[in-house]
Amino acid sequence: MKSDDTRPQGVLNRDAFTSGWLESVHHLETVVSTQEEAKKLAENGEPEGTAILAEEQTGGRGRMGRKWHSPRGKGIWMSVVLRPKLPLSLTPQLTLLAGVAVCTAIREVTGVQAGIKWPNDLLAGGRKICGILLESSLREGQLHYCIAGIGIAVNLTQEDYPEALQGVGTSLLIEGGGIPVDRSELTAAVLTELEFLYNLYVEQGFKPIRKLWESMSVTLGRQVSYNTPQGRFEAKAVGMDDKGGLLLEDGAGNITSVLSGEIEMI
Repeated sequence: MKSDDTRPQGVLNRDAFTSGWLESVHHLETVVSTQEEAKKLAENGEPEGTAILAEEQTGGRGRMGRKWHSPRGKGIWMSVVLRPKLPLSLTPQLTLLAGVAVCTAIREVTGVQAGIKWPNDLLAGGRKICGILLESSLREGQLHYCIAGIGIAVNLTQEDYPEALQGVGTSLLIEGGGIPVDRSELTAAVLTELEFLYNLYVEQGFKPIRKLWESMSVTLGRQVSYNTPQGRFEAKAVGMDDKGGLLLEDGAGNITSVLSGEIEMI
């Protein structure tokens, strides 16, 4: 594991940043997972806002243990330590907040009109461009910290994707017509936006985040399928409730709030 804070063409160029969370940024060459590195730092008392950036992950992962493709120098592979004073039941709101931050930064920096697929993916051109993984740690029954993992496919070409991801994943380079994206500029924008929205959330609660999320959603208004212990059902995504649950309306007009799980748009 090698640290390098000096290369101007890497993912970290400090001159590009305005975020106050830059007091503790760790830029690493190759790691198994930025999530695991961030957890170690959080356990050692690193402050809120500490960020881990890596040029490459050899064992990056998404939700449900899925492997996350993280080739060297092609994306933003990042984890941020958060220490919110929240009940565990509300931490899914932070996933939604992170999605809004990344989506806003992508649109502003690249012009690519990414959209948010509930709960933790960003899509462009109907394909996945970013995944967000939020993991929490408890101490004596109380929330100790959260780690927000963000993986953005920035300058990957179609040939960079393994066969299993062909047609599923895309990148900002592909969706932007082949124009390379400055990863440092985009990283700075993501961290700045994340800090702003997190402070807004602390001050005003989830309502302003929910409104922003709804404005960027590619899920709302769509028919979706959803798997439950009782089986698979289809419904229309019609909104989001105050806790961050996705509101699904079935054919009979019944509305159910879903707080976790996976959906597929039909």
